[in-house]
Amino acid sequence: MNLAIPYHLENYIGGNFIAPLSGEFIDGINPATAEVFCQIPNSNARDIDVAVNAAKNAFESWSNTSAEQRFSILNKIADLIDANFETLALAETTDNGKPLWLSKQVDIKRSSDNFRFFATSIMHFASESHFTPDKNAINYTLRQPIGIVGCISPWNLPLYLFTWKIAPALAAGNCVIAKPSEVTPVTSFLLGKICKQAGLPDGVLNILHGDGINCGEAIVRHPAIKAISFTGSTKAGERIASIAAPMFKKLSLELGGKNPTLIFADCDLKKVLHEIIRSAFGNQGQICLCGSRILIEKPIYEEFKKHFVAITKNLTVGDPLIETSKQGAIVSKQHFEKIINCIQLAKQEGGTILCGGYAVKPKGRCANGYFIQPTIIEGLNQQCKTNQEEIFGPVVTIQPFDTMDEAIEMANSTSYGLAASVWTQDISKANQLAIKLQTGIVWVNCWLVRDLRTPFGGVKNSGVGREGGWDALKFFTEQKNVCVQY
Repeated sequence: MNLAIPYHLENYIGGNFIAPLSGEFIDGINPATAEVFCQIPNSNARDIDVAVNAAKNAFESWSNTSAEQRFSILNKIADLIDANFETLALAETTDNGKPLWLSKQVDIKRSSDNFRFFATSIMHFASESHFTPDKNAINYTLRQPIGIVGCISPWNLPLYLFTWKIAPALAAGNCVIAKPSEVTPVTSFLLGKICKQAGLPDGVLNILHGDGINCGEAIVRHPAIKAISFTGSTKAGERIASIAAPMFKKLSLELGGKNPTLIFADCDLKKVLHEIIRSAFGNQGQICLCGSRILIEKPIYEEFKKHFVAITKNLTVGDPLIETSKQGAIVSKQHFEKIINCIQLAKQEGGTILCGGYAVKPKGRCANGYFIQPTIIEGLNQQCKTNQEEIFGPVVTIQPFDTMDEAIEMANSTSYGLAASVWTQDISKANQLAIKLQTGIVWVNCWLVRDLRTPFGGVKNSGVGREGGWDALKFFTEQKNVCVQY
């Protein structure tokens, strides 16, 4: 199949690729070169209306297809993602700036995994029944698709998180109005071509491009869209909730994080150093699960710091198409400037830059791209903005602690609560920490080891609801109790 990327991307509505009704487009910029390489539709409420009408026309038929039919189509989509692996990986790197090896290793593989997992899951999704003998009654639960749902995904893991929402929504029998980030829309555009080729009925999935103000809000506000699944910043999540909650829409919000990494003196330091480099700087630190606050028990603080700084200084920042580049480009000029400003703020707050802290200008085609050295900062207290507010870049702080109670207090001191990692050989200590840490996810002696069956999400300002496994299928269905007396 032809997965060529046109200069002007189009919306995918009702099985057709069409331009935005307004005729307005946004520049698509390769962050590694700072060059415009495509034009992105800036859709608005008129485009959403057209998409909703297409979804309404498709819903009755799609919601009544068998689980086996949905399995077959979703599995075919997964097969086609795998068949176009190289094309999708290159498109993701061009659009996002991440190293090509990372797009191949994580993003595209996980995207097909998402479709395959939920294709299989819907075959095993079951409801409950309850026998009440003294009432001569049986209660059983029906789980039915909601109808038309909205899925809005972020720019950091574009196709990976786009499919993470779409796959369970489709598997459950819903029709979807989906908006990828306007910063990284290309692989979502290509997914429309794949879904068409796989035989997904027209109107079941509609992919609209545009910014949050014109396109995203129109999705959230539309009265026919009954549920919203959103991944992005806490600020955007607050805005979505303020619109959707008074309309009594179902909401799943996966928001920001300021995740602690707790390293104890009894840890396997060699393994810790290898994994902490990933958790601190993976995808240029642009993963909501990255550990941006590293807390180290005092007996090993200086040793850890010495090795961590040395390894970080050796990370190659450069052209994401070069295999040896361990760090690619920051996703956009706006985000690049935000991160640089955050580093300057850390200095003003009294932080010491142990390594990094500056922009990088690679030679060759990436001379004008948005690159930042991975940065380690020491000497800041827990209350400063650098340790309280999400930076979402290759910037971490390190801080010592004396006792487990102190570590817990430090870890829980922010308004976020998405994930934490704990590094210790004492399983009793690890279990105590897992109970007391105010996060939705706790990894022990590992980071980002994911099982698609497990619930994913955070507490406090890191979100509402859970994604993954049965939780995702439950979110995208409505429960109905049926009581039969005999």
